[in-house]
Amino acid sequence: MNKGKIVAVVGMCGSGKSVVTEVFTDAGWKSVYFGGVTMEELERRGLPKNEANERAVREELRAKHGLAAYAVLLADRIEQFASEGNVVLDGLYSWSEYKYLQDKFGDKLHILAIVTDRSVRYSRLGTRTIRPLTPAEATARDYSEIENLEKGGPISIADRFITNNGTAEELVKAVKDYMNEI
Repeated sequence: MNKGKIVAVVGMCGSGKSVVTEVFTDAGWKSVYFGGVTMEELERRGLPKNEANERAVREELRAKHGLAAYAVLLADRIEQFASEGNVVLDGLYSWSEYKYLQDKFGDKLHILAIVTDRSVRYSRLGTRTIRPLTPAEATARDYSEIENLEKGGPISIADRFITNNGTAEELVKAVKDYMNEI
């Protein structure tokens, strides 16, 4: 595979984006985690990591820097990593971020959507070890991300969709097949 490819992994919370990103990084791709900007800001402010604080920071950063905020804040890192090899983006959320990155990187950018039935996502979110969510919290997060953060656009326009309602092994195989195709 030629270097300089950028794959943005998109999907709703609990769809399996982190697992997919790990498949790419295990194959030697550099990773840029969009959510890391939120976590760094929470740490800088001394705030606990929870759904309410995370949502507030996400929305505040986008209010301050526009809906493309995370892509703008991470663009130099993405460009640097792409000059050294291939890059996987974990957590591109907004339509504005997608458009910003598409304008900046053109055909180097590929959008991979991980789609999972809501009931499966909510079950996974309730049992995950890091920041588990109740069904009510998961619903609130879904609504917030769709209504306030333009999350649906990048998912709907993805270059490829992988359904993740099965096992982790099935997901890993599907991602490796995709990587071989691009």
